[in-house]
Amino acid sequence: MSPAPESKQDRRPPYQHAADELRRDILQGRIKPGEQMPSIRELQERFGVANMTARSALNVLRDEGLIYTIHGRGSFVADHNASGERSANYTAPAWYLAKDEKPGQAEQGEGGPDDAEAAADAGTTLAEVLTALRDEIRVLSADHQELRREVEELKAAQQSKP
Repeated sequence: MSPAPESKQDRRPPYQHAADELRRDILQGRIKPGEQMPSIRELQERFGVANMTARSALNVLRDEGLIYTIHGRGSFVADHNASGERSANYTAPAWYLAKDEKPGQAEQGEGGPDDAEAAADAGTTLAEVLTALRDEIRVLSADHQELRREVEELKAAQQSKP
């Protein structure tokens, strides 16, 4: 059998191929909700791509809501239902919730009765709190990216001055 003509080959960028394979791993349960995604270096080796290509693949999955990233910790699989949609009851890792523990407050993230009572006392559910936290992280991440772009533009402008 002869190879497919050049016009029939998939011409999508490599990051899309990597994102497709990672998405398939997530949706088929090979990487479960709450589990950490492979590191950038591991993705580079697995797919034979550059650092930025691996990052772009993760960005696609983050934009789709399949993963979330915590600065300095890595990327983690978000909760999703069997059809691949994100679940409304998204939960962050227990270690992340526990670091914000306040004196006199029950340890968060364990799902025990104290969590439900504290959320009920506050007039909000734990899922609502976590969703708000996730949304805030996404906004901060977008702001961070915008600031990085501005810094790069300023650096470029500074270098072009005589």
